[in-house]
Formats: sequence, structure tokens, C-alpha cells
Amino acid sequence: MNWQNIRIETERLVLRPPQAEDFDGWAANMADAESARFIGGQQPRAVAWRGFLTMVGSWAIQGFGMFSVIEKDTGRWIGRMGPWFPEGWPGREVGWGLARHAWGKGYAMEGAAACMDFAFDQLGWDDVIHNIDPANAPSQALAARLGSRLRGPGRLPPPFQDAPVEIWGQTRDEWKRRA
Repeated sequence: MNWQNIRIETERLVLRPPQAEDFDGWAANMADAESARFIGGQQPRAVAWRGFLTMVGSWAIQGFGMFSVIEKDTGRWIGRMGPWFPEGWPGREVGWGLARHAWGKGYAMEGAAACMDFAFDQLGWDDVIHNIDPANAPSQALAARLGSRLRGPGRLPPPFQDAPVEIWGQTRDEWKRRA
């Protein structure tokens, strides 16, 4: 599977590997303190650039990474979500982070469900987790709607070792029974 040709379409979204033209949206999202609160915190553009290239590097080296989320109606970049498994991570994750202007529209559920299918069906993962800050009630609610359950506290590797995190998750069999 050539990672550069991967494209998932849902009713309202296109999920594809990040491209250079996505960076302005990425940087704006990471500059917004509220949008970036639970995904590494507010960042200046130069720091956001390094994070953006980390995601592209994940695709190039691992063959997967978080997708850029594109709103079909507008063609606008509205966030990132998908499979993520960096060195030292507590498990294979499907994560999400949408720009504030995309909140409250059901995009997170629509895209995350497609990403769960991708992780289980295309990547062959047997288990998926979501690392969620205990104060992030909207992400907890999304994880629950996806069928994941709270497994307990977790710990992320440096430089995030001091960030509070709870691990939510489910197995492939649980996901398939839900569908």
C-alpha cells in the first residue's frame, strides 16, 4: 500500500496523508490555545512546523500517521486524526484534534469511526487506544460513543511525561461487534 495514495472519504470528509498546503491550517490550529489545549498545547509556527513534519515522517517511515481532515464542501483543512504510534507510546492510538471552527458538527465521530476501520482493517491492529486528558470531557464522550471504555491512568513518554492522561480503548473484536 503506497501511503501517498491513501484516501478515505466519508459523507462530509476526506481523510488523506498531510500535504504541504495543509500546514497553514495546522499552524493556525496549534496557535489557538483552546484548540491546542489537549494536543500538546499552544505552539508558535516554527514549533508547529516540526510537529507537522513529524506526522509526515510517520507516514513515510511507518506507513501510517494521522490524516489531514478536509471538509468536502469547502476543501478546507479542519484537523488531524488517525493512527499514531510513536516510540514509547502506551499503545497503538487512534487520536483526533479538530480546529475550533469544526467543533460541534459531528465531524470527530464521522472521521474517527473511519480511522478505527482503517486501523483494524488496513493496518491489522488488534487493539486501539485513545490517550485523553482527564479534563477533556468532549474527547471522553467521543471515545465512549465509539465504543471504547476507560482502562485507567496512563503515562506518555518524554516530553509529555507530566501530562495527565487516561487510556481509553477497545479491541478489534469489540469494534466489529459494535458495527
